[in-house]
Amino acid sequence: MSDNYPRVARLRTAEQFRAHIQSLDIDLPFDESVEAAPTGPLAQPYVLNNGRVIGNRFAIHPMEGWDGTAEGLPTANTHRRWANFGKSGGKLIWGGEAVAVRHDGRANPNQLRIGADTLDGLAALRETLVNAHQASFKRTDDLVVGLQLTHSGRFARPNVKTRLEPMILYHHPLLDRRFDIDPDYPVLSDSQIDDIVGDFVRAAKEAASAGFDFVDIKHCHGYLGHEFLSAYERPGHYGGSFENRTRFLREIVAGIRGEAPELMIGVRLSAFDFPPFRPGSDGKGVPQWQDDEIGRYIFGFGADKSDPLHMDTDETVEFLQLMEALDIQLVNVSCCSPYYNPHFMRPAYFPPSDGYLPPEDPLVGVARQINSVAAIKARNPDLALVGTGYTYLQDWLPNVAQHAVGNDMVDFVGLGRMVLSYPEMPADVLAGRGLARKRICRTFSDCTTAPRNGLVSGCYPLDDFYKSTPEAIELKAVKAGK
Repeated sequence: MSDNYPRVARLRTAEQFRAHIQSLDIDLPFDESVEAAPTGPLAQPYVLNNGRVIGNRFAIHPMEGWDGTAEGLPTANTHRRWANFGKSGGKLIWGGEAVAVRHDGRANPNQLRIGADTLDGLAALRETLVNAHQASFKRTDDLVVGLQLTHSGRFARPNVKTRLEPMILYHHPLLDRRFDIDPDYPVLSDSQIDDIVGDFVRAAKEAASAGFDFVDIKHCHGYLGHEFLSAYERPGHYGGSFENRTRFLREIVAGIRGEAPELMIGVRLSAFDFPPFRPGSDGKGVPQWQDDEIGRYIFGFGADKSDPLHMDTDETVEFLQLMEALDIQLVNVSCCSPYYNPHFMRPAYFPPSDGYLPPEDPLVGVARQINSVAAIKARNPDLALVGTGYTYLQDWLPNVAQHAVGNDMVDFVGLGRMVLSYPEMPADVLAGRGLARKRICRTFSDCTTAPRNGLVSGCYPLDDFYKSTPEAIELKAVKAGK
């Protein structure tokens, strides 16, 4: 745990919360009171360029459960999670969870996969979500449901939960060493990438036939799409220049436009990335790049090449302008990677079992993400932007979220871990009900520790369903070091 940082749950008044923000010298504005529907900022609909209406400003992030079948089909656990997404009250469902476009791109052997043999199962999963939303809110015409399409690339584990079978675009001196990738390990050829492009296009067409409103071409968190953006030294058609590093996205989009022209397209993007971190002598994260003295660190998309722990978003802005040119309006903004610098993208008080103590108060990470999205929004006002990093705000999430949306800093507030422990939080906020404090995610990170140890993901501390499973006993033993 991070005893040096005050816990958000103990900041019970606006004066206490504001004083702590000021002590950190960060910009994190919030509204002292939250306005319910129908007049509150979070309750306002958003109209996309094509006329589709999204009924409010809450979005649900994609989250893998590690609980599909070996064939890539959803299980009862998967259906339960997606039903909770439907019950949440959020009107923009960003992909439900990452779904692999082919077997060798799965992040784990139980990740969902899209193909002719799994399509009926994915269509039924979508129906579970939509039916749950209809039962709770009596309408779905303003509900937009997408499917996140992915290839895990460097972090693929398609056959054994604990064994990487990476598919890499280039050799990264720090990540190769960290994840035991041999210097002679082959990189993907341009022709192999062409095949993967075809799999994304085929998968998008199948998603459209299953009833999904849009697909997300995933470009975040160190997975394949994201790795293209940092392939500065890769030769050939898919590396080097900005044009080449974005060819993967452009060719997928062109293919989808030809095969499924009515399907909307979104992109979840790591807008900036920093070097890998490792535990220091005190357990807090330190940048591995500074230890290894490799010279200039040139592998961070959206990072300053002369000072890679700071942002340089010139290429990020160029990428967002490309998305506008490609008629991609839906953009979900994240950052960095859960595999090598998680405190930036997923601020938490308690780290996962294989992680490190946060080297900064997690609220600093929250402010970094919120303000980076606000800067993007100011330069790209026509994009429909989803923000990330809100869960650590806990009791103060609605207050910060309302201010951000009400002041055009972001269009949608994205929730991930929070809806594992407290799926109805958006509905409660919109209805003007008080928050159920005992269900608020306190970032215990068990939803990450469990899959890192081969178990299904869920909120073991706060969700009675997961508390009662055999995996809860296994997880307790893992955390105790047994």
